[in-house]
Amino acid sequence: QVQLVESGGGLVQAGGSLRLSCAASGRTFSSYTMGWFRQAPGKEREFVAAIPGSGFSTYYADSVKCRFTISRDNAKNTAYLQMNSLKPEDTAVYYCAAKGKASFSYDYWGQGTQVTVSS
Repeated sequence: QVQLVESGGGLVQAGGSLRLSCAASGRTFSSYTMGWFRQAPGKEREFVAAIPGSGFSTYYADSVKCRFTISRDNAKNTAYLQMNSLKPEDTAVYYCAAKGKASFSYDYWGQGTQVTVSS
C-alpha cells in the first residue's frame, strides 16, 4: 500500500508560480512511476506530467510543457510539480498518483490540492 499526500496548492495571480509536493508512505517509492493529474470544475481529470522511478525521463501534457517541471527525491519519498507562468486555465484540483511497474494504470491516488490562478 502507498499513501500519497499532496501539499503546496493555493491562490496565485496569473504569471506566478507554485510548487506542489506529494509525500508518499511505503518502502518502495523508487519503484513507482509518479504522475500528476488535474481536474477543473465540470471537466474530466487530465494527465499533467509523469516521472518514472529512476527520474531519468519526464513526460508532459502539451498544455504545460515548458512551464511545469516534474521531479522526485527518492530519498525523501517525495515527488514535486514546479508550476511557472501559471494561467487561469491551470485552475484545478491537482492530484498525484503512483503506478507500479507491473501496472497499466495508476494504483494509488492522493486526496488532491486546489490550485487557483486569478487573472
